[in-house]
Amino acid sequence: MRGISRRGLLGAGVGAATAIGVAGCGSGDGKDGGKGGGRDSGAAGHSGQGGQGDAPGKVEGRPIGDGSTSDTGKQPHQPAKPVPLEPGQTPPQFVIFSWDGAGEVGNGLFPRFLKLAKDHGAAMTFFLSGLYLLPESKQSLYRPPNNKVGASDIGYLTDDHIKQTLKYVREAWLDGHEIGTHFNGHFCAGSGSVKHWTPEQWRSEIDQAVKFVTEWKTNTGWTDLDPLPFDYRKELVGGRTPCLLGQDNLLPTAKKLGWRYDASSPGGHQMWPVKRKGIWDLPLQAVPFPGHSFEVLSMDYNMLANQSGNSTKGMPARYPGWREQATKAYLNGFHRAYESNRAPFYIGNHFEQWNGGIYMDAVEEALKGMAGKKDVRLVSFRQYVDWLDVQDPKVLAKLRTLQVGQRPAGGWNAFLKAA
Repeated sequence: MRGISRRGLLGAGVGAATAIGVAGCGSGDGKDGGKGGGRDSGAAGHSGQGGQGDAPGKVEGRPIGDGSTSDTGKQPHQPAKPVPLEPGQTPPQFVIFSWDGAGEVGNGLFPRFLKLAKDHGAAMTFFLSGLYLLPESKQSLYRPPNNKVGASDIGYLTDDHIKQTLKYVREAWLDGHEIGTHFNGHFCAGSGSVKHWTPEQWRSEIDQAVKFVTEWKTNTGWTDLDPLPFDYRKELVGGRTPCLLGQDNLLPTAKKLGWRYDASSPGGHQMWPVKRKGIWDLPLQAVPFPGHSFEVLSMDYNMLANQSGNSTKGMPARYPGWREQATKAYLNGFHRAYESNRAPFYIGNHFEQWNGGIYMDAVEEALKGMAGKKDVRLVSFRQYVDWLDVQDPKVLAKLRTLQVGQRPAGGWNAFLKAA
């Protein structure tokens, strides 16, 4: 990836717990290098995935379009069909790890977290940036709303990095993970920001993102490479906008396209979700930040912004402490939900090496601290909304009455029997 330009690494300073600030987020930074146990209750829990670290073999399928993608049938390694909670049953603790951009730039982070997921029976969501499959030599094909032709606030990948990204996106889907979208040019500032895009402009951006994924063979000329093993137009059911901006005008377009969720809200609380304009609204959440009275959003960038400001290369002497602080922030959020209202917990990341890679280490340690606990389900956003959509609306409404950190009065059995 060419060095990434960040027109303002949007500060993510988070105020007091009662006034949570919005997140700023960028794509993976090329410049810097870059199942629970217990009763399943029909919840999504990742199934076994073969030998650890093994690359999936060639998969036969029906080519789609120019052969960039193909229909290989049902996605492997999906959980059993979800079922409604039984009266009085304790809800699972869902945790969704997601990745913005999802490009492999030679730092080995994409395969690192694919292996981590496989080792711990986790499914994740990878929000792929469409531009990461478009060669820079073809940048004139991109027509971003309110910006110059070919413009982008993230760098185009080198040819080798595009090939690596294709390899790991292919592997991710075959391992059972979800491929969503992070759109294309990542415009966060100025008049061209996604904040100002109309529903029609969002439709143009999405159509282009899909086109770059479904026509990468035409755009690269690499006809000898295997296709992606999925029909992206059917696979794509949700995304996260750049810098968590522009959701209001995105949602009407997302609804028309049949999307089922959006993960772009700028800062939510650890409560059970609601739908906005017919779409499940699944925001990043504020979590207790060790050593401070305020809370921080559950994303690597927001940890950084509250530790080293806008610098991705802070004081190395502080890295160990910052790593521990970030790890504890994720685990604080997890335990608060797990031990109280069981609200789903969403964690956002980038394949980055900010501050010496400490946030990648923090995410890994946090996942290890959550995996294997009773009722915990490490799932993708798609798997989670599959579960939501089969629940009794009255049960979900009752769950939404529980505030952050609030335990059900009389225990789960009494609380949900009355739903």
